[in-house]
Amino acid sequence: MKIIDGGVTAPKGFEAAGIMAGIKKEKKDMAMIYSATPCESAGVFTKNLVKAAPVKWDRQVVEGGAKCHAVVINSGVANACTGELGMGYCRDTALETARVLNIPAEGVLVASTGVIGKQLPMDKLLPGIGLLAKNLGSSRRNALLSAEAIMTTDTVPKEYAVAVEIGGQTVTIGGMCKGSGMIHPDMCTMLCFITTDANISKEMLCKVLSTDVEDTFNMISVDGDTSTNDTVLVLANGASGGSQIKAEGADYQAFYAGFHQVMEELSKKIAGDGEGATALFEVKVIGAATKEQAKIISKSVVTSSLTKAAVFGHDANWGRILCAMGYAGADFDPEVVDIWFESRDGQLQIVKDGTATDYSEEEATKILSAPEVTAIADLKAGRETATAWGCDLTYDYVKINADYRS
Repeated sequence: MKIIDGGVTAPKGFEAAGIMAGIKKEKKDMAMIYSATPCESAGVFTKNLVKAAPVKWDRQVVEGGAKCHAVVINSGVANACTGELGMGYCRDTALETARVLNIPAEGVLVASTGVIGKQLPMDKLLPGIGLLAKNLGSSRRNALLSAEAIMTTDTVPKEYAVAVEIGGQTVTIGGMCKGSGMIHPDMCTMLCFITTDANISKEMLCKVLSTDVEDTFNMISVDGDTSTNDTVLVLANGASGGSQIKAEGADYQAFYAGFHQVMEELSKKIAGDGEGATALFEVKVIGAATKEQAKIISKSVVTSSLTKAAVFGHDANWGRILCAMGYAGADFDPEVVDIWFESRDGQLQIVKDGTATDYSEEEATKILSAPEVTAIADLKAGRETATAWGCDLTYDYVKINADYRS
């Protein structure tokens, strides 16, 4: 596997654009992804009962089986809780995109992110579609502009791409995402778009996504809130050539490995860029009896407000970790648990068999002061593992969300 400096335009046949359409003040606010070759699509969406209009629209497109050519994304307005008018705006967006690009409207996907409850300013969005079409390109810069255009409270654009060898062909997988607040397992306030030139059937593409999301985006949390707009969309245009991946086997596993790498890295980029965050907080549970036990416990620790605050304060308050493990809802023996802290500055065991070691507070503070911090908990109950990602909890998180609409 080879890591590529790229995003959604890294795979063959994909173009992208990002522009300022006037939805937000003096910021890029619309993006487009396009493939002239029709694509198989897959998607996973928010589990919140309150679903934004674009989520409903995209589920219809993906589940309807239509081949897709384009995704149109806007930031600034979520088009959530907007009733039939909001659904109508999704339809209008698809129709205008189809007209401008000369593609079928039933294969146009749409996505929105921003303030809930506001109607889309279609007087700005519809002309923006034409401007996006004029600016489409396959360059590295095109990918970056599109990643910047989907940001809301994100501080940095989030992209990643890899190339893998499948059946003698080089297959590329690229992606971009946004997300910083309202981030929690079972989808979070995030939009993610992954493109690939792999020749893969829709059935296998859907299987890869639905399986892998459980170990990536559904293992991250910033603040415990789940949004109305969460969407992960995957487009595969088959431009790499080669035999189609129609079933599980060596080719499927090779594609899955590359796909997982992209999904995991994008997940970590979201967790590390949590609103107001100063550190990516990773929690690994090892030695678990079952995978589910490891997942439940790791997510409980990574979502603990007290533990997150301790990470912000560079405080090795391991009691908060053990406490969060205890109320997770998965049975284990606390009297055999070992816990370590780890970062680029070293590794330190702080708990042995459920009680504190004679560790150095100074060394612990140094390790916890790194921009990426890991807590490792060994349950000594089996061989299963799971990893969850989050961030520290800072003063700025409250400031950002108190002033979000202003």
